[in-house]
Amino acid sequence: MKIPRNLKGSHLADVLCRSWNYMIIHQQGSHIILETQIPKHQRISILNHNPLRVGTLNNILRAISLHKQVSKQDILDTL
Repeated sequence: MKIPRNLKGSHLADVLCRSWNYMIIHQQGSHIILETQIPKHQRISILNHNPLRVGTLNNILRAISLHKQVSKQDILDTL
């Protein structure tokens, strides 16, 4: 699994909204706050940076994959 090195935070937020049932709740500074109710409640913060740091992106992907019970590769495939 190769994590992309040139991914924008805003693009990640858009993909999560379109493909993974997240909604943008609000933006506070450079943080985009997303929320989902499927399969249960989760709120996550995405940095609106260009590009996202690899470690930051990896942590976001890990949190989403654990919550949705899918692999990180499944999420990366939708990017």
